[in-house]
Amino acid sequence: MVFQLSGLYKIYGNRLENEIRNGDIPNHVALILDGNRRWAKRHLTIPETGHWKGADAVENLLDWCEEFDIKIITLYALSAENLDRNDKELDYLYDLIHKRLEKLYSDSRIHRNKMRVKAIGRIELLPERIKEVLRKLDDATKNYDNHFLNIALAYGGQYELVDAVKKIGEKIKDGTLNISDINKNEIESNLYTSHLPQSSPDMILRTSGEKRLSGFLIWQSAYSELVFMDIFWPEFRKIDLMRAIRTFQERKRRLGK
Repeated sequence: MVFQLSGLYKIYGNRLENEIRNGDIPNHVALILDGNRRWAKRHLTIPETGHWKGADAVENLLDWCEEFDIKIITLYALSAENLDRNDKELDYLYDLIHKRLEKLYSDSRIHRNKMRVKAIGRIELLPERIKEVLRKLDDATKNYDNHFLNIALAYGGQYELVDAVKKIGEKIKDGTLNISDINKNEIESNLYTSHLPQSSPDMILRTSGEKRLSGFLIWQSAYSELVFMDIFWPEFRKIDLMRAIRTFQERKRRLGK
């Protein structure tokens, strides 16, 4: 029975892949990586194991996005609210993030695809060892512009808007910007995603069954297609990404028109 199911799974996966390759592949995909702790609880193991499995799923995701030539990936890895945790789990998360960022620094996929890697969020709130490796990644990839990997750390959508307003306020204060010149483009140029050729995701995917954005990319998500999946992030497979892309392709995007 297991053999039969695996055979059917492969057939279905191949058919699904052929279908989506004949459609429009989203250029910018953003993901809320949710469900690590609940996965661990379901499997009667410690939360740290769920986070480790979730980090492995990100490694796989990068391979699949490369296969489908998805140009921009934005990952919601750690919210600003998570920083309020005063426990060993947060310390473990910091250690895990640091190790995976160090690994990313020498990842051949980054340099092969000319992928710019940048953290978005209130990075100044993170431990110094994480900020240091983020600076190394930014410096090593700052001239790349073929693909983009954005990692949302210490991120909050409301904080992003507050920080953008502060930047605009400083420009008005020093006389380089008139109030009458504030428009959509000016606001977007002061968001964390201002370095991207396309700041608005075509598709935002959230795992774990929760059906909300939790403040993720509040401005940028105005016309994004939202896809919610019941699977926990550590269990995320290539076929789940393909299903999400097929859902995206089945939508009729009006972009407010």
